[in-house]
Amino acid sequence: MAPRRAAALRGGEQSLREHLIAAAGRLVAQRGVAGLTVREIARAAGVADGVLYNHFADKEELLAYALHAHVGAVEAEQEGAPPRPGEGTVEANLRAYLRRALALHAAILPAFAGLATQPKLLARLGELPAPLGGGQGLRAELAGYVRAEQRLGRVAASASPEAVATLVVGVCHDLVLGRLLDPSGPPPEPAPELVDALVATLLHGVAGPGAG
Repeated sequence: MAPRRAAALRGGEQSLREHLIAAAGRLVAQRGVAGLTVREIARAAGVADGVLYNHFADKEELLAYALHAHVGAVEAEQEGAPPRPGEGTVEANLRAYLRRALALHAAILPAFAGLATQPKLLARLGELPAPLGGGQGLRAELAGYVRAEQRLGRVAASASPEAVATLVVGVCHDLVLGRLLDPSGPPPEPAPELVDALVATLLHGVAGPGAG
């Protein structure tokens, strides 16, 4: 093992590839992906610039893995677990899921600053499995929960799990989009009353008596 590599790993169990992803992930968490250079990542990892290209095709591939790992770590740090079918009430579970998803989106948002202007990085990220929801993504995770509740008879058979999941995740995207476009603005913090109203609308719909 070369001296620089040995110094960078400090005798730990991480492979050099994992070490590079972790170093890039720390930078991404601190400042997002905009403007990050190979030299900055190499310095953070304690290796020579060219070492990155021994393990990744380009900077974008490394940053994609770093973003992926960062998002997964943020999800693991969130309080509370996703709702479990058959436990509590469906209403409380949907409320907990929506609050958790909103908190997660707000927490990972800073790392995505500048991502929209980097199509090559977006393409690299799209090649990786979903970092959330156990690898299936938040939408599929929630749809699976609703589907399981249907099998238990706690959700109407006529309800569309995909529609419920799309509406919930769409709310999260809507509330954080303004912050993504204007990172200097306040973090998205929807009022509890709005969360309650969204869940009530999901459960009861909008049609009044006699509506056709």
